[in-house]
Amino acid sequence: MRLLIQISPIIAALATLCGVPAAQSAETPSSQMQTASEFQFHKVLNASLKYLLFEPKGYDASSSKRWPLLLFLHGAGERGNDVWKVGTHGPPKNVSQNPDFPFIVVSPQCPEGEIWSDDLLLGLLDDVVANLRVDPRRVYLTGLSMGGYGTWNLGLTHPERFAAIAPICGGGELISVLLASGHRADDLKSLGVWAFHGGKDPVVPTEESQRMVDILKKNGVQDVKLTVYPDAGHDCWTEAYSNPALYEWLLTHERKL
Repeated sequence: MRLLIQISPIIAALATLCGVPAAQSAETPSSQMQTASEFQFHKVLNASLKYLLFEPKGYDASSSKRWPLLLFLHGAGERGNDVWKVGTHGPPKNVSQNPDFPFIVVSPQCPEGEIWSDDLLLGLLDDVVANLRVDPRRVYLTGLSMGGYGTWNLGLTHPERFAAIAPICGGGELISVLLASGHRADDLKSLGVWAFHGGKDPVVPTEESQRMVDILKKNGVQDVKLTVYPDAGHDCWTEAYSNPALYEWLLTHERKL
């Protein structure tokens, strides 16, 4: 699959110096010191993204039934060109043993040496929703380690795209929560968040998940919680993804369209 994504941000830098005492600026007016300018930038990203696709038992492209979608982001160790590496951990591993798993599962592979790109992931998500029988009210996001970071970032930056997220042994940027406003703030408050972490994680400190959960609670997110496995190290995902309660919890959330 090839994704063509157009990004057209306008970066504006406007500065005005005013109210400077006459004694400090009598010989050099502020208008002669700086000007207001604008930079326009247009970028076309032409990229491809491999992924594993699981269609649940009973899925029929010709049927009117729509299914929940789970987007899974792997960790740093599964990057590369061999897409089957993505099935090492998490949902793509579990579905090979459980054909009754009631989600469409999309598990993309991050290229070697890179981290998760929101633009590529959103492009993939748009393509999957447009071409598969996905229920747009029930789109969920999860990931482990590097994918946990990707889940926090994508989920909190675009909460309107997901009903619930489950980041595992990752961390996020507080600023994405602190600066949320308008519709995005409302969508964030209704986003389900269940984070997981190992109490003895030597790679990503447990505090990384804790601080994200704390800031979400402080900013009015209604359903947010953290499960810490006291004796687990970095690999807490095996236990988390083996817990049926996680998937039952996901399905209790629907995004209003």
